[in-house]
Amino acid sequence: MAEPPATDPQCGAHFHKERKKYTPEEEAKLERQHFWRIIDAFRFYRYHVQEQVKRAERQFQSLSPRHQRLLPGVPSNLGRIRQCAEHNQEVLDAIVHNSLHMFENVEYGEREDPRKARPSSTFDMDKLKSTIKQFVRDWSETGQAERDSCYKPIIQEIQRLFPSDQYDVSRVSVLIPGAGLGRLAWEIARLGYACQGNEWSFFMLFSSNFVLNRCETENELTLYPWIHQFSNNKKSSDQTRPIRFPDVNPQSLPLNTDFSMVAGDFVEVYSEPECWDCVATCFFIDTANNVLEYVDTIWKILKPGGVWINLGPLLYHFENIANELSIELSYDDIRTAMVKYGFIFEVEKESMQTTYTENSCSMLRYVYDCVFFVARKPSELQFNGQEDKEQQQNSPPAAKSSRREGSNRLT
Repeated sequence: MAEPPATDPQCGAHFHKERKKYTPEEEAKLERQHFWRIIDAFRFYRYHVQEQVKRAERQFQSLSPRHQRLLPGVPSNLGRIRQCAEHNQEVLDAIVHNSLHMFENVEYGEREDPRKARPSSTFDMDKLKSTIKQFVRDWSETGQAERDSCYKPIIQEIQRLFPSDQYDVSRVSVLIPGAGLGRLAWEIARLGYACQGNEWSFFMLFSSNFVLNRCETENELTLYPWIHQFSNNKKSSDQTRPIRFPDVNPQSLPLNTDFSMVAGDFVEVYSEPECWDCVATCFFIDTANNVLEYVDTIWKILKPGGVWINLGPLLYHFENIANELSIELSYDDIRTAMVKYGFIFEVEKESMQTTYTENSCSMLRYVYDCVFFVARKPSELQFNGQEDKEQQQNSPPAAKSSRREGSNRLT
């Protein structure tokens, strides 16, 4: 027997996430509150880890004297974790110091007592600890294998599609949404491409600003990213092992390199049509409430003939968050929608295994079986089976080879 149609208006065909409207003053106030909330998380880190250590100490002291004598190394290891947390806090304090006035076009005011550490939520502390592990992935020698599996396929495709012997690569524009700490965008810019990273998270923005603009010497700083992991350690020393960063000098880009990082929501920031030759997404598209909004935006901002390169899983970030829209589509659903937009798949691999901020010494390791594709927006767009000639005439083409065309500029 067929079920009767739903009467809940939220079950209608056009249910979508409503963005609450705020006045500019309200928007500024909310953004200022969010900014200082993240600063508070950086400053509260030491106290958060100390509480973890105190809990472990209480658990150890609850053991019988006989059992405690069997574990002579536990107290000293907990003491090392305390010391590592203090060292991590020094790095986090340096990040905060360089973040208070990092934006060119906005200031967030001053706190009455800017050095005071205010309590932070478990959610924010988990975000901060995840950000610390991003330094491993993006800017340490330890993360090289992970970068090779995630970033290298994207970079190789960009070089294949826009080879330096056929293109003036300085005029090939590449956008990296969800740029994190900026290593992928930096590597692409180092090859001479005009590359811009986009990031929404203040955790990532503060940290990328620090490493990209304040670090000048290879392996000058140390972090202890694994001290928060009390389970699945083969050796106690694994928990306190250090990583050094950055493994390269971020300031080593040539002076004329076109490289930038832009803060803000991808869908809201990028609205100008047909201005990018390539959009490259790595572990990004599952951060959307509705992934089709990302597809909309990428289709819109790519030049005719431009390409979208993607690598990543579909671990939808909002799936289990209350009061948040979350449309969890299969890859096949997304692919079908992309084809209907007009994308042409040129490269497609449905099984590329990689990790994400992996602790290589852990007894628990996650492996993502990722999808990788290169999809092109056609040079000649088709609408209802016919070329839209007017749109084609008014649209700037994707980057062409100045050398092949016998010209010193892209047409």
